Amino acid sequence: MYIENNRYLLDGGIDPLELAKKYDCPVYIYETATMKRQYDRLVNAFDLKKLKINYACKALNNISVLKFFKSIGAGLDTVSIQEVRVGLMAGFRPEDIIYTPNCVSIEELSQAVEMGVKINVDNLSILEQFGSLYPDYPVCIRINPHIMAGGNSKISVGHIDSKFGISFHQTPHIHRIVKTHNMLVEGIHMHTGSDIMDIDVFLQGAEILLSVAKDFKDLQYVDFGSGFKVPYKEEDIETDIEELGEKIGNRFKQFCYEYGRNLTLMFEPGKFLVSESGIFLVRVNVVKQTTSTVFAGVDSGLNHLIRPMLYDSYHKIVNISKTEGRTRVYNVVGYICETDTFGVNRKMTEINEGDILAFYNAGAYCFTMSSNYNSRYRPAEVLIHEGKDYLIRERETMEDILKNQINVDIFGEPKALQAPAMDDLRVKENEYSEITIEKENKK
Repeated sequence: MYIENNRYLLDGGIDPLELAKKYDCPVYIYETATMKRQYDRLVNAFDLKKLKINYACKALNNISVLKFFKSIGAGLDTVSIQEVRVGLMAGFRPEDIIYTPNCVSIEELSQAVEMGVKINVDNLSILEQFGSLYPDYPVCIRINPHIMAGGNSKISVGHIDSKFGISFHQTPHIHRIVKTHNMLVEGIHMHTGSDIMDIDVFLQGAEILLSVAKDFKDLQYVDFGSGFKVPYKEEDIETDIEELGEKIGNRFKQFCYEYGRNLTLMFEPGKFLVSESGIFLVRVNVVKQTTSTVFAGVDSGLNHLIRPMLYDSYHKIVNISKTEGRTRVYNVVGYICETDTFGVNRKMTEINEGDILAFYNAGAYCFTMSSNYNSRYRPAEVLIHEGKDYLIRERETMEDILKNQINVDIFGEPKALQAPAMDDLRVKENEYSEITIEKENKK
């Protein structure tokens, strides 16, 4: 998003204020141009014969977004059997999907076998069960390199106390299971965690992974995971992708030479590809002055963007209704019955009730972590592609809230709930999207 002629504009010169009128607020908006820029940047950072970028769809799993990444040549990284199914529905070939679950049952892995996707196993128990049931099915093995990386303890997944992966110290046990069941290991994998800032630390993990990989003689690929950091504010630290590409690329070339043939180097970025592509638009419900703070209360909350509350993450917030004028300091908060604070002491152009605020870096882990907490609806999603806006998910309604609930009458048969529950009330929206409730005239 950029400023031109005192207006905030999106790709193709689209005015986000017009989108707020067209689709109402709150609303997630994503730009494919940014996704393509990030994908190309990563691909161009590596000078390798075989490179595969698998989009980690847990970051943003709308099927239209998946179709876009397929169209530009990406594979797909999935962590649940449901994501596998969405990937197949989006048109990905099974061999272009890698399934990396954690703490799932062997039954879920069996479903993945039936679908024919690549399977990544991250614990010894499941590896043994899998080998017993499917000795001829190629498998990838996730290694825990015991590297502490990631911007927050909740997203650091490669350290010694992590539930993810098989410790590299347990490699002899892996080999015993593989040999016993005559398994075919086609890949070795690691993922240290999100927000990689120190490339040398990542290289330490890579050395551990390659030391494990050299003893598996039938490999087709080595998967280094992802976790590349993107900037969230001006002058923020980010992963130097070009430096990482040069260092990892050179080391991988050397490994392939020693291994005796060229393998595929794989990465599975999610946030890196989509975070900066998204903004989240909200409307200010109330400006509340207390004895110590000025609050800007908006029509959203932790049910739509939980990252600031869960990870203490920073999202830049701007008042797109006003690009200039005097500034004030606000705490931007939500409408949920919790302390759902989006930002503290944020300086921005003076906010009035009805103004539209934009949250940056809303492409990753915003909608996918949203909920119906407080029985609130999840917002619509809009995709900007080649200068046009497309609705790719409708805003939820009361029917969506109630559709899977059962109204149990303990004195009779259970029956499905019918929405709206108040059958004599009708919800209308006027041109300013203010909701009014009127009594329906009964005849």
